[in-house]
Amino acid sequence: MENQNECITAPARDWIRRSGDEPGLERLEAFFTGRGYEPHRHDSYAIGITLSGVQSFNYRRETRHSLPGHTMVIHPDELHDGEAGTSEGFLYRIAYIEPRLLQQALGHAPLPFVDGGICADPRLHATVHALLSDIALPRSELERDDQLVNLAIALQTVSGQDQRRHRGDFRAAQLAREYIDDNLSRIVTLDDLAHISGRDRWSLSRDFRSFFGTSPYRYLTLRRLDLVKRSILAGGSLARSSLAAGFADQSHMTRQFAKAFGISPARWLKMLGRIDAV
Repeated sequence: MENQNECITAPARDWIRRSGDEPGLERLEAFFTGRGYEPHRHDSYAIGITLSGVQSFNYRRETRHSLPGHTMVIHPDELHDGEAGTSEGFLYRIAYIEPRLLQQALGHAPLPFVDGGICADPRLHATVHALLSDIALPRSELERDDQLVNLAIALQTVSGQDQRRHRGDFRAAQLAREYIDDNLSRIVTLDDLAHISGRDRWSLSRDFRSFFGTSPYRYLTLRRLDLVKRSILAGGSLARSSLAAGFADQSHMTRQFAKAFGISPARWLKMLGRIDAV
């Protein structure tokens, strides 16, 4: 994948932050005033969201303007540039994704193409927002793979591609689920699940969703949260319960708890009259 930073000019007020390197994937957060990128092209998808301001760019012979709530989808090998649409500048996050990752996630279907470079579909925006949230924080390999599958499916949906009914391998999905249940406190990867089930990793991810209604990563997270609930109700501290359930630390568990249940674990305990268990 080409180095995107080669296309960047950097006035004094402009800045860029990037996540750690991940195979086939680079995530950036940046702020620009004025001209940001000269015309260039790369062999990856560039998929991003504008957080504030107006992000303007020329793409497929037209000028586009991305606003908060929009998703930018620039197809590989398409010429484009980037600049602020107003004097206030713009803040955005973007992911550069090798096409092979999305194609593998879709079972080697043709690459999805979103016409126009900007999409207002809220489903795609929510998926990209999840991929690009907290780019400075580490995440598990299983979480990353889950987000890539979600993105591939969302792109396929908004592009209008034919989505044939999925026929999966139930036994493989069941073996993967049993492995997760038996290894909640350990690091679990999609490669582990593929090995134990005898199914390739992307097909297995689709199988799991088809038969169990959720992804392997989300299933693992919810089972770990079940462990945390039982532990803190039995008197365990949030910190010890988080580590025992396989979370990196208490803050990691708290973020996942709030995402899953819409409430912090401390507030949940308080509402149950068990705040002394913290």
